[in-house]
This record gives sequence, structure tokens and C-alpha cells, in this order.
Amino acid sequence: MSGGEALQRVVDDAVLGTGGKAGRNRLDFEPDTVERDLIKLVLTVVELLRQLMERQAVRRFDTGDLSEDQEERIGLTLMLLDDRMAELRDRYGLRPEDLNLDLGPLGPLLPRD
Repeated sequence: MSGGEALQRVVDDAVLGTGGKAGRNRLDFEPDTVERDLIKLVLTVVELLRQLMERQAVRRFDTGDLSEDQEERIGLTLMLLDDRMAELRDRYGLRPEDLNLDLGPLGPLLPRD
């Protein structure tokens, strides 16, 4: 199996739920739940970006690259984003761990806390 085929298989398993272990965290698109599934996918991408931005902000805090005002604005923005994410998860009955897709041999998409 080529690298491209292996990657496609991982994506198919993670996103479409083909051939994976029972109970694995994956997206199973069904006509009745398409809105919730779409929200789950979008929130997963937003959560990944939020975590990356948070790590970058912490690095910049630690190196002293930011003024106090910039630190305050970044911190407030990240807190507001986290609050909005929680509101959307609650509205669609999702838990934070529901956004962590299992990528098969690559492991989970998001680091586990």
C-alpha cells in the first residue's frame, strides 16, 4: 500500500467511520443528524486552531514578545472563544472529547488533557 493510500485509509476510518474499531470517536453521517455532524466537524477544526493559537500565545508570553495590553487582549480573546465553543457544544449536545477524532494509527487529532 502506498503512502497516499494509507493516508486515505486513515482519513476514511476517522471521518467516514469505515472499517474502524467499535466505539471509536468518528463521524457517522446520517440524514437525521447531518446538522449536528457538520457542527461537530466545524467545531473540531476550530478547536484544533484554538489550541494552536493558545500554544503560540503561551510561547510569546514566555519569551516576552508581547506588551501587557497585547497579553490581556489575547487572553480575553481566547477565553471568549472557549466560552463560545462551550455554548455551541452544549447547544448540539457535544462534549469536548467528542471533538477529538481518532485518526487510527496516527492517534487522536487533538492532544488529550
